[in-house]
Amino acid sequence: MKTVAVLVGSLRRESINRKFAESLAKLAAGRLDFRFVEIGDLPLYNEDLWADPPQSVLRMKREVEAADAVLFVTPEYNRYFTPAIKNAIDWGTRPWGQNSWSGKPSAVIGTSPGAIGTAAAQNSLKALLTVVDTVLMGQPEVYFAYKPELFDQDNNVVPGETRDFLNTWIDRFADWIERTGKARTEAKAA
Repeated sequence: MKTVAVLVGSLRRESINRKFAESLAKLAAGRLDFRFVEIGDLPLYNEDLWADPPQSVLRMKREVEAADAVLFVTPEYNRYFTPAIKNAIDWGTRPWGQNSWSGKPSAVIGTSPGAIGTAAAQNSLKALLTVVDTVLMGQPEVYFAYKPELFDQDNNVVPGETRDFLNTWIDRFADWIERTGKARTEAKAA
């Protein structure tokens, strides 16, 4: 089973994006193994810190590099993705020549109570992810409008049509990881 490093851009304890990511992990069980990567303990990016790199940065880079793919779960702050995700991406691209994101299959998803979910934030983040050399899944997109009634007390997705919709996305992401990860492995071997 392929492993997915999951980075949630909201650091809030009761984050709906964290809850959404956890419900996706439950749905993906048996197909993908979601492993949540802590990014709230990363210091703000500062090149000077590489003289004695923070352990939290080294841990994050190891966890991302060990995974078969990366899932970015972003809320939308002022029509943009969060500073926490940007900071993690910046740390992951350094030091020069040690880009943890390079060639890694990736996807972006997120939720908000608004009608268009996190569409603007996701589109901004997608532009950056191509620059840092992830292999980004373009379709299908999920701009999920969060409604508490869609989840039970154990954070399981309740309505069948919502479950089916999200399962289709998970299946496509699993296929994306398989196809692009295989190509990446073959390219490294050549």
